[in-house]
Amino acid sequence: MILIVILTSVYALGSIIGLWKLFEKAGEAGWKAVVPIYSTLTWLQIIGRPWWWIIMLFIPIVNVFYGVGMIVDLMRSLGKERFYQIAAAVLVPFIYFPYLGFKKDVSYKGKASEIPVGKKSVAREWADAIIFAVVAATLIRWMIMEAYTIPTPSMENSLLVGDFLFVSKFHYGTRTPRTPLQVPLTHQKIWFTEIPSYLNWIQLPSYRLPGFSHVKREDVVVFNVPGVAENNYMMPRDQWIDYPVDLKTNYIKRCVGIPGDVLEVKDRQLVINGQPLKNPENMQYRYHVISKDEINQRVIDKLGLDPEDYSPYGRTAPDQVEYAMFLSAKKVEELKAMPFIKSVELPQTDHESDARIFAGSKYSPWNGDNFGPLTLPSQGMTIEINDSTLSIYGSTIRDFDHNKNVKIENSKLFIDGQEVKKYTFQQNYYFMMGDNRDNSLDSRYWGFVPEDHIVGKGFFIWLSLDKYGSFFNKIRWKRFFKLID
Repeated sequence: MILIVILTSVYALGSIIGLWKLFEKAGEAGWKAVVPIYSTLTWLQIIGRPWWWIIMLFIPIVNVFYGVGMIVDLMRSLGKERFYQIAAAVLVPFIYFPYLGFKKDVSYKGKASEIPVGKKSVAREWADAIIFAVVAATLIRWMIMEAYTIPTPSMENSLLVGDFLFVSKFHYGTRTPRTPLQVPLTHQKIWFTEIPSYLNWIQLPSYRLPGFSHVKREDVVVFNVPGVAENNYMMPRDQWIDYPVDLKTNYIKRCVGIPGDVLEVKDRQLVINGQPLKNPENMQYRYHVISKDEINQRVIDKLGLDPEDYSPYGRTAPDQVEYAMFLSAKKVEELKAMPFIKSVELPQTDHESDARIFAGSKYSPWNGDNFGPLTLPSQGMTIEINDSTLSIYGSTIRDFDHNKNVKIENSKLFIDGQEVKKYTFQQNYYFMMGDNRDNSLDSRYWGFVPEDHIVGKGFFIWLSLDKYGSFFNKIRWKRFFKLID
């Protein structure tokens, strides 16, 4: 946090000092650079742009383009039109503005809107346009919003496979880059290849810039899934890659537990701090359905079920066909009302220990239906180190809590060769679950989500495609611009 304050102060101070001197070169009083709003109006006057541009600077995404445009115009007003000069002004204004401001041979050439644009070759115009687009898109993707696609049914029916959504970075505050040597606009690999898109030669400390909200219970959150196994799904173990935090696979789930919460699942019902948590409206479970005959495809389509949502067991009697179906409460009622349906039952909850479950041990014989109680670590929380606590928190302390040289041996914790009897957590942790509760690989199976793995908040759906829909029904029009809740 201290480093963030220092960096923010250096950025702001350098930019203001630079603008003070540049305003003076343009014949304006330097002190105007210090006054919020007024400094922007003065800037617009210097470059010859209308006052209403200031309104555009308050509109997310749009403000990036107008802000970059103002910087480009300011450089043109100073006779600095080469690409490296504009790039320096956009990327490091706190350095480049003072440099130009104190440089004696830099002078004001007039309003950018009145300066004729120099003739460029077609190749140069295309190159400048492409580079500008890449820079702008990279900044937007890093600071404001990033596009994301729903690949699996773990959040159905709240989010559907084929939903395209925007993830807000500014809600929780964007993270500073940890892996700077990366091809822009890529994630783990270069598009359409198996070639890594990054070099991990440099790993920077990561900090979160100020946001206007914190992760809350019931938020739909995109995050980097912590575990190595989950990042190498379907890959042979000898080919697993331990990705840097910011390049781990993106998951989207609902936050059901925040730091300090005591979380428990009792007969499928989430209980937080002793109180049942409100269930999502479209939450699904796996039901056992018995029909008098095979269910017609028209009925399946009417219920909005994709092939992944149901599995026929086959005919188990002359007048009985059985299915497994992932259904919301609303769809259960629709199905029960159909005359050919004999029963729609939720199987009894499982009370057997599941070896796949997170923190499964002799101290925690849990499963997906009955889990906990479990206290979520919060920054500053201290625990006693023993066999029981290590079975739950040991892997988190070793892998995610910013420690080096951690060993767990004979129910003891060693950090830098020293045995630790009590441990204090260094960051916050969250618990994430999918709304499709019986078809979701979530925190019940791989554990806590560290705060530095949080990417952003699911904001709204801008497109939705049904991969099983016909040509005329491919687009789910009703989901356009639907806010995520």
